[in-house]
Amino acid sequence: MNDQPRTTVTTVLTTVVVVGLLIDAFVHLHLAPAFAANRTRWLSEPALFRAEAAAAIVAAVVLVVRRNRVTTAFAFIVAASGTVAVVVYRYVDLGTIGPIPDMYDPYWAPALKTISVVAEALAALAALALMLADARRASPQSSSTIRHAHHPASG
Repeated sequence: MNDQPRTTVTTVLTTVVVVGLLIDAFVHLHLAPAFAANRTRWLSEPALFRAEAAAAIVAAVVLVVRRNRVTTAFAFIVAASGTVAVVVYRYVDLGTIGPIPDMYDPYWAPALKTISVVAEALAALAALALMLADARRASPQSSSTIRHAHHPASG
């Protein structure tokens, strides 16, 4: 069986995840100083933005260095949690939650915010596709096994 199409799809999906995570990191690092005044006694919004950026960079690097189920799942968690956080804080005013400052922001401005959430969402979807492909490949009955099991000549 030719693995070239599978390798190409895996490479494209991995690239989407890595680029999405790097865009996420860049945007969070770029926007962090703008929110310096938003803080609680324990945490500031810039600190959370920098933590998100660091997690995204680590996820991208480990995915490039060694893509496997664990690194792909980590990348998915980082990208998906970033997507969910932006969307929730865009539409819901949660207020201050313990040490987390109130990060409600009812606007899709600046444009980098929109770019970031799209990049995070695409990275999360691509990571999910990679995880599903990995699970399918790891299953005891792959599509080729099922196809050959019902072929009269295989029996």
